[in-house]
Amino acid sequence: MLRRFFCQMGLGKTLQAITLLTYLKVHKISPGPFLVLCPLSVTDGWMSEFTKFVPALRVLRYVGDKGVRLAPRRTIYEHVKHQESPSCVHRNLPFDVLLTTYDIVLLDQDFLSQIPWHYAVLDEAQRLKNPSSLFCLQVLYNVLEERFVMPRRLLMTGTPIQNNLSELWALMHFCLPSIFGTLELFVSAFKEDGYSCLDDDDAKVKERFKTLKYILRAFMLRRTKSMLVESGTLMLPPLTEITVMVPLVPLQKKVYVSILRRELPELLAISSGASSHQSLQNIVIQLRKACSHPYIFNGIEPEPYKEGEHIVEASGKLVVLDQLLKKLHAAGHRVLLFAQMTHILQDFLELRGHTYERLDGSIRAEERFAAIRSFSQKPAKDILGTGANQEAAFVFMISTRAGGVGLNLVAADTVIFYEQDWNPQVDKQALQRTHRIGQINHVLCINLVSAHTVEEVIMRRAERKLQLSHCVIGEDYHKGKEMGADAGDLRSLILGLHLFDPSDINDKDSSVANIMEVESLSEKVIQMRDHDPSVKDDRKFEINEMDSLHGTDFSVKKTSDFTTADPGLDELSYQSWINKFKEASKSMDFSNVEFGRKRDLAESKPPRREVDRSKTEEKKLAKWEALGYQSLAIKDPIPVMGDDILSNSGSVQFVYGDCTKPLNTSPSEPSIIFSCIDNSGKWGHGGMFDALKNLSGTIPAAYQRAFECGDLHLGDLHLIKINEADDKENKAGNGPQWVALAIVQSYNPRRKVPRSSISVPDIEQCILKASYVASQNSASIHMPRIGYQDGTDRSEWYRVERLLRKYASIYSIKIFVYYYRRPS
Repeated sequence: MLRRFFCQMGLGKTLQAITLLTYLKVHKISPGPFLVLCPLSVTDGWMSEFTKFVPALRVLRYVGDKGVRLAPRRTIYEHVKHQESPSCVHRNLPFDVLLTTYDIVLLDQDFLSQIPWHYAVLDEAQRLKNPSSLFCLQVLYNVLEERFVMPRRLLMTGTPIQNNLSELWALMHFCLPSIFGTLELFVSAFKEDGYSCLDDDDAKVKERFKTLKYILRAFMLRRTKSMLVESGTLMLPPLTEITVMVPLVPLQKKVYVSILRRELPELLAISSGASSHQSLQNIVIQLRKACSHPYIFNGIEPEPYKEGEHIVEASGKLVVLDQLLKKLHAAGHRVLLFAQMTHILQDFLELRGHTYERLDGSIRAEERFAAIRSFSQKPAKDILGTGANQEAAFVFMISTRAGGVGLNLVAADTVIFYEQDWNPQVDKQALQRTHRIGQINHVLCINLVSAHTVEEVIMRRAERKLQLSHCVIGEDYHKGKEMGADAGDLRSLILGLHLFDPSDINDKDSSVANIMEVESLSEKVIQMRDHDPSVKDDRKFEINEMDSLHGTDFSVKKTSDFTTADPGLDELSYQSWINKFKEASKSMDFSNVEFGRKRDLAESKPPRREVDRSKTEEKKLAKWEALGYQSLAIKDPIPVMGDDILSNSGSVQFVYGDCTKPLNTSPSEPSIIFSCIDNSGKWGHGGMFDALKNLSGTIPAAYQRAFECGDLHLGDLHLIKINEADDKENKAGNGPQWVALAIVQSYNPRRKVPRSSISVPDIEQCILKASYVASQNSASIHMPRIGYQDGTDRSEWYRVERLLRKYASIYSIKIFVYYYRRPS
């Protein structure tokens, strides 16, 4: 029985694991079959490495929906069924290695657990780190431990410890439960409750960690970049990490203070211990949103909303990011941008015209792989040429929690963290997407942190939390007052709020938008890439823009100079700050900060324009009456008002099938089939045109009739009800169906390309109208993907998808987006 785990990031774990399996197979040490489990986002990388280095090894990629997985299951079953004895199962299996994901292992556990796996490799094994907390993790841990036959296990992770020793125990117990017994025994042996080690002297603490390291050494194969670089095995370009402390702009301060005022009773209850964990967590989340961008809250952005400079000026971070991206683009660098709230940054990138790829939880697997390949095939140096690769994406925007783990994106040489993750190891993993084997450029990592806010408290605590990993698996013991997270973590974050100076509430001079030094700051950050790599230091720096507000130059300090600071445990300072805050906030104007309220969109129109419009409308109606025509165009809906227009009941779902047959997806429900069309009045052929024509002949007839009467305008949505007599598939008892024709493309035969591309403002109007009609009729919307084609810029589809999610949430409706199922 051999059970180990690799502990490294970006140093070739995948290739080493493939080498191990190949060695076992070729030298007939183990005949297989072998099981490889990994996140969905890295299955493409595993297949690429297998194909490149071991083409003779038969690898079955077991992913996809239920229908796709059915064929390989049937093949495996046929092979196993004809075996003479269970011990011979491995001989005639149609694969040597089965590559699949953690999610599919849970879905198909009854089938996959029947195969005796001679060796199992678990990539990104930190998924198993806490089997007793989250339900889904607990199920995964128990299923693999109790149902699968895996006598030999290899766990691969770059972060065996993320928060506490309990997570390390979970991994070790999964490897060798006979050696690493219960969690209680492990905790009592290594004093997890006493990470801070306040009751023991330094010698005892050092001895305890030395013992733990000695035990782990027998089971953990660990490689670090520093070890490989010093031994000459690896040539890796330097990495410079910079934390930029950014002040809040006035609007952010108003939102930030408004949240604090609203939560003042909870803040006062902290000292007495009466506040709940949930309420504290909610306060921290809301404050972090304010630090990111105030437009995340409903009703803060100006109405009627138009894209413009106000998007940038409303956030201190975005002002700095704007300058950084301009200079990075001019110098030919490419950027990985990590954030939690990606939709605001998407608006910003579109405003500035930066080309980008996006990866978050809403992007399906096939599009993830296409985006990654597109970004990776165009190295950074190509952009430095004469324009041969002008279409190469400049930014790859990734939601930290959506699948950045395990990706290889060395085409970028700059990493920017717009927001920090709660867990510092997640950000550490994200950074390794770029600083890894294959990188040839000096990597610059920029961490944007709102100064004197809850973000700074989180950052300081994260730096100290990382010391636990150094103590257990690092080379040296670092004594620290507090290492790792504890039950009072959130409470400590709240106590650290006194970093925010209440006297600064009405100080408009501190606005980043009004500071001329922003460009100088950005230049200083970019120049840090040229920091002398021969100097032996931790290459981590902090640039504080706040110093410029006090008449001094930007300060550049090593991050290690701050790790001894603990901003979060002084209750006396916290009480003093609460009293000071109550007084200072009374003088602040909050008239334009109303959470969850939409301002009145009605604007007064010039009287003459209203008269002219009225006359034109009367003429048009008279003409239609003479022709016997009645418009099917939907009028602009009344804006939704209320305390909170966004709901959790709406959804956008991605399905395979034909959107003109919604009964297959939502039987017995009213449904609206949404399709884009131009204003030419000419009904086309093929694709959606034929499908809609077959559905009902009234659809093309109504479209052509609208053109004859001058009723096709960009932004119009024509709603055509399908009669039961026309719809053969709509049986009695099923809900009514409509077809919504969205006029979003102009047509001019004199143009080189007569039909224009889809107009985003017009399609937004049409989606708004369709969503309103769907909510009035309790209907769902069914549509094909709009604006997405393989090999083209995906940003158009990203914009459409964002609009779908927005209006599905506002009107609490279901929107189904249909994918074309390629023949196998």
